[in-house]
Amino acid sequence: MKQLGFNRRHCSACDPQKGYLHGTTSLTQAAAGSSRRNERKRHAFARATINSDEQHPVLTAPLRDAHRTLRTHSWPQKSSLFLFRTDGMSCSRELVTGTGTFRFSHPSTQQHLLVWRDRPKVVMVIKKLGSELLPEFLEVVEYLLEAEQMHVVVEPAMYEEAAAAGLCMERLFTFTPEECGRLADHIDFVVCLGGDGVILHASSLFRQHIPPVVSFHLGSMGFLTNHPYPDFKQELRQVIYGCQKLATCSIDSQDMGPSGNSLGVMITLRMRLHCAIVRAGQTQPEQVYEVLNEIVLDRGSNSFLTNIEAYIQGRFITRVQADGIMLATPTGSTAYSVAAGG
Repeated sequence: MKQLGFNRRHCSACDPQKGYLHGTTSLTQAAAGSSRRNERKRHAFARATINSDEQHPVLTAPLRDAHRTLRTHSWPQKSSLFLFRTDGMSCSRELVTGTGTFRFSHPSTQQHLLVWRDRPKVVMVIKKLGSELLPEFLEVVEYLLEAEQMHVVVEPAMYEEAAAAGLCMERLFTFTPEECGRLADHIDFVVCLGGDGVILHASSLFRQHIPPVVSFHLGSMGFLTNHPYPDFKQELRQVIYGCQKLATCSIDSQDMGPSGNSLGVMITLRMRLHCAIVRAGQTQPEQVYEVLNEIVLDRGSNSFLTNIEAYIQGRFITRVQADGIMLATPTGSTAYSVAAGG
C-alpha cells in the first residue's frame, strides 16, 4: 500500500486563486444580563469573554465533554482529487472521489502530480509531544483557520491548548480514539510539525488509508521532513491551490469541481506494510497494523533462538534461526542507513 506525501517543489506561479473566502468570521455580541450569563455557563461548549476591541472571543476553561468531534458535529466530506502519473512520454490519470481510496499493488517509479478536483476543506495538524513547538503549532492552526478558512482537526490535548490561546473555535475539531477509523473519510491532508517521529505517529492514526502528508522540519534528523518551517505559508498555499503542471498531462476544466484548480503539486508515494497477527488455533487476525517503517519479530522473553519460516503468498521462501527478524519498507531501511551515516 502506498502513502501519499508531498515533495518540496517551489514555483513562481503559486499565488492563491481568486474568489475563495478569506478574512475573519463576524461575531454578534450577546446582551449582558445575569440570566443570559447563567444560560451561557450551562451551554455545552465553553464560556467566552468578549472584548470590544477583539475580533474573536477568548475561550476559557473548555469542558472535556464540549469537544467538537465526529460524534457531536458533522464534518465536511473529503475533497475529490486527480492523480496523474507520467514517465515523461505518456500520462495516465486516476480519479479518487471523496468516498473512495487509492491503492498501489506494486512500486511505482513514475512522477506523480496531485490535482484537487475540489478545493480541500479539512486538514489535520499534528505536532511532536511537549510544549516546545506550541507557538509554531498555534501559528499554523490560526493561518489555516483564518486565512484559508479551512476546518482544522487537532488531537484532544492540542484542542484545549488552542481554546486557551483564544483561537476561533468555529471550525476547530478534535476526535476520540474510537473515531480514528473514520478520520480518513473526512481529512484531505495532514500537516506535521516536528521530526520523523511525528510522521510515524500520523501514520498510526490512519489504520487503512492515510491522506497526503506535508511535513515541516522542526526536529533533529528530518529524513522525511523536508519542508522548511519559515516558508510554511507558501508551502501550504502550494498544497491547497497547486503550483505546477506536467507537460505530458492535461486536464479539461469541465472535469474540475466548482472550487477546483487545474494546477497540482508533486507527491512522493511511500509504501506501508500490512501486518496481521493470527494466533495459533485462530483463523481471524487478532490485531492488524499498517506500518510505515518496519515490522520486527523477536523471541521475546524466550532464552533460545527462534526458527522463523518466511512465506510469500503461501509459498515457502526461507527459514531463519535468530533472535528475530526485521521486515523494513524502503522508507525504513533508508532512514536507518541515513541515521548510521550511510
